[in-house]
Amino acid sequence: MTRPAGFTAYITVTAAYWAFMLTDGALRMLVLLHFHTLGFSPVQLAYLFVLYEIAGVVTNLSAGWIAARFGLTSTLYAGLSLQVVALLALTQLDPAWSVAASVVFVMLVQGLSGVAKDLAKMSSKSAVKLLAPTTGGGLFRWVALLTGSKNAVKGAGFLLGAGMLALLGFVPSTLVMAAILFVILIGVIIGMPAGLPVGREDAKFTEVLSKNRNINWLSAARLFLFGARDVWFVVGIPIYFYAVLSDGSVESKREAFFMIGSFMAVWTILYGAVQGWAPKILRATGRTEGDTLAPATGTLRWSSCLPCWPRWSGSRLRHPPR
Repeated sequence: MTRPAGFTAYITVTAAYWAFMLTDGALRMLVLLHFHTLGFSPVQLAYLFVLYEIAGVVTNLSAGWIAARFGLTSTLYAGLSLQVVALLALTQLDPAWSVAASVVFVMLVQGLSGVAKDLAKMSSKSAVKLLAPTTGGGLFRWVALLTGSKNAVKGAGFLLGAGMLALLGFVPSTLVMAAILFVILIGVIIGMPAGLPVGREDAKFTEVLSKNRNINWLSAARLFLFGARDVWFVVGIPIYFYAVLSDGSVESKREAFFMIGSFMAVWTILYGAVQGWAPKILRATGRTEGDTLAPATGTLRWSSCLPCWPRWSGSRLRHPPR
C-alpha cells in the first residue's frame, strides 16, 4: 500500500501533538491540586482556567488563518515553544505574593498555555484533512482516531500530573515537563520531514470561515456541551474528591492525588475511546454523508439534554411524583 505524500510529516506532527497533550493534562492537575492545597477557594481555582479557555477560543478562530499564512509546521513550533515558556513561567510564582497577584499571574500563564494548545492542535488536525482518504468515510475515521487518541493521551497526563505532584512537588514536576517538551521541540525542528503545506502570503482570514450549515451548528452545539461538562469536570469533581479522600496529612494528600488523577484519567481515556469508535458506532464506512448525518443529528439532540439531567433528576428526588 502506497503511503500518501506527507504521511511521515503527519506522523511527526501527531506524535509531537500527543507529547504536548500529555503535558497539557499533567499541567491541569498540577495547577488545580497544588493551588487547592495552598488554600485557594473553588471560585479562585476556576478563575485560573478562565483565560486558558478564552485564549483557546480566540486562537481557534484565528489559527486557521495563521496556519494558511505561515504553514502547519510553524503553528506546531509556536505551540510547543509557548507551552515550554508557560511551564517555565509557572516556576517563577513566588509564595510570598498575595492571593490576588498569584491568581492574576497564573491566569496569564494559563492563557499562554491555551494559545499554545490550539496552535499545536491546528497543525495535527489540519494535516489529517490533507492526508486522509476522501472516500468511504476516510476523513471521519482519521479525525475520530486522532481526537480519541488525543483525549486518551491527555487522560494519561492527568494521572501523570497528579503522580508527579505527589512524588516530586510542583516546581520540580513543572521543570521536568518543560525540559522534556523542549527536547521534543528541538527534535521535531531538526527532524521534521517535508510534505506539509507552507504558508501563503495572500491567505485571507475569510478563507477559514465555514459556509457549511452543519459545521456551524455542530460548532455551536460543542460550545454548550463542553461548557456543561467543564462546569463539574474541571474544578468541581477533583476538589470534591480531595475533600472526601484527604484528611490533611501528607500521606493522605498523596493518596488523594493518585485517586483523583486515576479517576480523571480513566474517565477521559474512556470517552476518548468512544470518540475513536464513533465511525463504527454510526456505521460511517460506505454510507453517504446524509445517511451518516441522520443518526449523528439524533445523537447530538439526545446529548444536548444531558446537561439538564442532574438538575431534573435532583428535582425528581426531592419532589417524587405522587
